Amino acid sequence: MPRALVIGAGIGGLTAAIALKRTGWDVSVCERAPELREVGAGITLWTNAVKVLRKLGVGEAVESVAAPIKTSELRSWRGKLLVRADFGSLGERLGAPCIGIHRADLQAKLADALGHENIQFGMTCVAYNRDEKGANALFAEGDDLRGQILVGADGIKSLVRNQLLGPQPTRYAGYTAWRGVAMIDRPEVPVGVTVLAMGRGSQVGMLPIGGGRTYWFATANVPAEGVAGSGGHRADLLKRFADWWPAFPAAVEATPEAAIIRNDIIDRPPVRKWTDGRVVLLGDAAHPTTPNLGQGACQAIESGYVLAKCLKEAETADAGLLAYEQSRFDRTAQITNESWQLGKMFAYENRLKCWFRDRLFGLLGGMSLRHTEKIIGVEV
Repeated sequence: MPRALVIGAGIGGLTAAIALKRTGWDVSVCERAPELREVGAGITLWTNAVKVLRKLGVGEAVESVAAPIKTSELRSWRGKLLVRADFGSLGERLGAPCIGIHRADLQAKLADALGHENIQFGMTCVAYNRDEKGANALFAEGDDLRGQILVGADGIKSLVRNQLLGPQPTRYAGYTAWRGVAMIDRPEVPVGVTVLAMGRGSQVGMLPIGGGRTYWFATANVPAEGVAGSGGHRADLLKRFADWWPAFPAAVEATPEAAIIRNDIIDRPPVRKWTDGRVVLLGDAAHPTTPNLGQGACQAIESGYVLAKCLKEAETADAGLLAYEQSRFDRTAQITNESWQLGKMFAYENRLKCWFRDRLFGLLGGMSLRHTEKIIGVEV
């Protein structure tokens, strides 16, 4: 049985590991953290990702801890409704729902599906070496593991990518984000409704993620701090967004101070090279994207599935890895570029530009839904 080493137990790494295991690989996932932790906040899984999870046999488990998204609303910063989209009907038409879920819940369900015996914690990959038959992963803890393939799924600041492509700076989008999860029941946000409100140089959003929880986020155009962290943000947020749509400050108030996370929004411009012999990149290590289309985790899930599919269909592992690289580049690059441009529109500060943006979204609501369908209707 061929062996695959997967570096990173995030969403993409675990999905790839499940898909590889289902197609006959002996899989070892190496994660630098000492355990799976409840980090991050909420994410959207669109129809395209839910379909993949169902194909892998984990859809039911994931959906059981998520919240269906029936309606999406776009509002002004004061709360005026601009566009309402029916994602419930869209999901029915496409054959799978759109859902909101806590990242930690998704990660836990994927780990359960893979089998915890396939995950090794406290393993920090610092380098690899390769030959024509496979690759060795070298770890800071002194271990040296070998596989027929090595999958670098170790995030946007991937050490595997750094060796494969050389040092490359990340790209700051120009805005930072605060995130949190609140136990809150507000009449302004009915069950099954996700809301995005746009202002000048800022946006806020709220998303149901199951278990009576609401994930919220806010962005603001500020210089990059370069250091992510939690705690000490609530007072700043309440001051920044005091006059906004009332449901948002209420959600911030209902969130423990220590549970509010701040991260600068970064990505990398698309690159075509994801492979180095038997070493391959996946997820944020290969195609990181800003969150404006809600497709980061979805594309990592797609890539994990396609990687295993290409390896199964190819005559050799080398051919399979190249087929994966070629089949995934155009789609992920389109999403990265489109998300970047959409983020620029959300970040407008000029009053006239913001007025025009809001009117444009209001007028093109139906076209926007059809465009969303083109993105999430793709089946890999």
